[in-house]
Amino acid sequence: MPLHRFVRRALPLLALAAAAALWQAPARSDGDAKKAEEPKKADADADAKADGAKPSADAATPRVSITSDGKTHRCARQKAQDFLIRGNWFPRTNDAEAQKKGRQLLQDAIRYRTEKYGYFPGFGSAKLNAHAPKHYAESTSFMGMTVTVNKRIIPALKCVEADLKATGAHAEYHPKAMGGIRFKNTYRGVEVSNHVYGIAIDIEPNLNTCCGCVKPWNEHPLCKKKVKSVYERMAMPESWVHAFERYGFYWLGHDVLQDTMHFEFLGDPDKILE
Repeated sequence: MPLHRFVRRALPLLALAAAAALWQAPARSDGDAKKAEEPKKADADADAKADGAKPSADAATPRVSITSDGKTHRCARQKAQDFLIRGNWFPRTNDAEAQKKGRQLLQDAIRYRTEKYGYFPGFGSAKLNAHAPKHYAESTSFMGMTVTVNKRIIPALKCVEADLKATGAHAEYHPKAMGGIRFKNTYRGVEVSNHVYGIAIDIEPNLNTCCGCVKPWNEHPLCKKKVKSVYERMAMPESWVHAFERYGFYWLGHDVLQDTMHFEFLGDPDKILE
């Protein structure tokens, strides 16, 4: 059979076969599209967990870099270390073992802070650090404010500042004042404030409350107000809290004190930058 006649006869059959194939092929549903996206989300979540951040929400925020010692470094994300968190030293239970564990965590925290940030008289041993925290104190800027802190955490503050600017959260709040290192312990008994180590800051104490603190702090009007969340007891937006938490800071608003003005660096100072 001549080739041109074969092609003319075959074309209708080919068209029918193609139509049948299209009719039998399942349509791509929204569910299929979502399944296709799941591996991407899982990868993002895995990256977030590796960085010590919350899955998905933090993974969606841009990674930031800062300049330190004349070089550009990417900011590493990390969580506060559990044994340094105040609430873990004083478990709200009468269980003897839990109380014992809490006391041990407190001693571990004092030793760690002494080694990393300086020896404060009455807490820990001077053998662990020849210098007082004051020796490491250094002035820096944060969101247009000046604050003195332990120089080891300055890169972490700079990372938070870069994050606030990258996410646009800097435009939500414009604090006018903040405090840093102190040279007198404001806690009583066996506890020592992170302010004396220069690793804690307070942002606008007159606007961001401490409703679990002693007078006059607990007399603030926001402390008397019925709220659904501690975030409603401060002027600072929640977005700022999350920015700090991405880089090793712990917000004392989570504590029984509800100290919303207060952030303390409880990450590893040796892992602030990549």
